[in-house]
Amino acid sequence: MGKFYLTTTLPYVNAQPHIGFALEIVQADTIARYHALRGDDVFFNFGTDEHGLKIYRKAQLEGKDPQTYSDEYASKFAVLKQALDLSYNNFIRTTDAHHIQAAQYFWDLCLENGDIYKKEYKIKYCVGCELEKTDSELLDGRCPLHPKLALEVYEEENYFFRFSKYQKPLLEFYKAHPKFVVPEEKFKEITTFVKQGLNDFSISRLAIKMPWGIPVPNDPEHVMYVWFDALVNYISALGWPENQKRFKEFWPGMQVAGKDNLRQQAAIWQAMLMSAGLPNSKQIFIHGFITVDGQKMSKSLGNVISPIGLVNKYGTDAVRYFLLAKLHPWEDSDFTYEKFEDAYNADLANGLGNLVARVAKLCETADYTHMGSITRVTEHILEDEEYTKAIEEFRFNDATAFIWRKISRLDHYINEEQPWKLIKTENQRALSVLAHCVDQIQEIGLLLDPFLPQTSKKILKQFKGPKITSEKALFPRIGS
Repeated sequence: MGKFYLTTTLPYVNAQPHIGFALEIVQADTIARYHALRGDDVFFNFGTDEHGLKIYRKAQLEGKDPQTYSDEYASKFAVLKQALDLSYNNFIRTTDAHHIQAAQYFWDLCLENGDIYKKEYKIKYCVGCELEKTDSELLDGRCPLHPKLALEVYEEENYFFRFSKYQKPLLEFYKAHPKFVVPEEKFKEITTFVKQGLNDFSISRLAIKMPWGIPVPNDPEHVMYVWFDALVNYISALGWPENQKRFKEFWPGMQVAGKDNLRQQAAIWQAMLMSAGLPNSKQIFIHGFITVDGQKMSKSLGNVISPIGLVNKYGTDAVRYFLLAKLHPWEDSDFTYEKFEDAYNADLANGLGNLVARVAKLCETADYTHMGSITRVTEHILEDEEYTKAIEEFRFNDATAFIWRKISRLDHYINEEQPWKLIKTENQRALSVLAHCVDQIQEIGLLLDPFLPQTSKKILKQFKGPKITSEKALFPRIGS
């Protein structure tokens, strides 16, 4: 037992939440719930990134001031807590007064260390990424992630961060922490990026052109570049710099991010921490993208999948199950409604749901009284290396497969023992079989806790005993 800090990235508030981000927050929630199950004191951070050119222009387009626009869209992400049954206990917004002060203090630390300077520069800039782009990163002169957005060319005086200074320190840090980025391929990718040499990057914008940002300390003509400001949220969320006690208890923490965030999280943020004289992150898990019917999600194609819509139609835990069990944890995966419904019927309705209903009905018929202890079951499952290792290595699909093998084995056991017959002929033997079944159901319920928390609670409540009775189906079959 100990302190455990976990954070996702902060989504921009320029669009509705989509299933790609739901994947990230559900993966993070699973990790957080697992650590809570182990008895750790968990600080789980989530929130919204609300500054930058992208937000400023979207607010202008809708005829709103940026703060009003941000307030409106931040609430659309806050509703994910209930919809996806998330356990985060901190929701940060980069427009929070405390975060603004923390970002300015962080700036001053980097400035004092000689890592911030001013110069004239000219760049190609992708508003979609809110990042500078070099020619080698472009495809046909456009950002491959936002091919429909024309690059913008900026030529002005800005503040720069001395990123180039941290090539050697970053490589030394990577070497000393061989599990810093998971999966290994992404660690190799960021290591290669840093080895190729680092360029200093702009960390401010002229307020007269783009006023929507945190003012640079002692220079009101500039606002902070959105990435510099936003990354500081990972520590400002802990009350840094004022709350040193909580900061030292929980930081360094773990981060979950998409593959398009690899450079920012694993190199830029780490160099910034070094500059400020603060500990680096503990570990970064990088997940892949979700395609829909083999295509990238986009508004123009009309194939953006809303997690809220999925939950309203199929239920929270059905959505969580598909994201965790049927998508690869870190490689790109495809979503189709056919795949979703097939998994729902086969694994949830016919698999888990049918087993729970079957055992409950047998217990009710036999008037069975259960005397087992859920505490004992909890201790037992947390000693199962196959399960714990899969979660700790972020192999959520393998961890859920482990649970569903237990479901299959229990089904097979029931078919072999035929307790419905034993109830009539060998009552003592029937009660022994049911005791084993209930113990196994309780264990399955606890194993499900990080993945399907609502279903876990229902199962554990139903099978707490001493009397166990039938209840309505956990997952009504689709199409029946």
